[in-house]
Amino acid sequence: MIRMTRFAICSAALALGAAGQAPGAEPPKDVVDTAIAAGTFKTLVAAVQAADLVATLKGPGPYTVFAPTDEAFAKIPKADLEALLKDKAKLAAVLKNHVLAMKATAADLAGIKSTSSAQGGKLIFEGGKGLPLKVNGSPVAKADVSASNGIIHVIDTVIPLK
Repeated sequence: MIRMTRFAICSAALALGAAGQAPGAEPPKDVVDTAIAAGTFKTLVAAVQAADLVATLKGPGPYTVFAPTDEAFAKIPKADLEALLKDKAKLAAVLKNHVLAMKATAADLAGIKSTSSAQGGKLIFEGGKGLPLKVNGSPVAKADVSASNGIIHVIDTVIPLK
């Protein structure tokens, strides 16, 4: 009877999956699908598609994405945004400037001053440990949105190239 109980427990644990997912629950989405599902990143998703970065960001990662909202992109003058969306190389560089090639929670970022983005630009962090987290001066509106291949931090500004 003890073996039967252990077998039942192991079977139930396996049914939940490695990520602790409940049976019948939808599997976790990657950073791209998480952004699409949120509904507030239409411009970001369109930009990722225009820059041919979808396959990369759907890859295994891990990634940390500082995701500008549609409102963040709306702060860019319309003509400038249209020009950026047409310049694939510059667009890719701007988008990669919002990505770290690692998974970093807000708590992780609070412990560092700066790091290089996937594009090679410098990302500077302020706050954390009880204070609002900022990246290159942009407040993180929502931190630690989990995805299957990383994490998303929502920001209200597009981080410019320097």
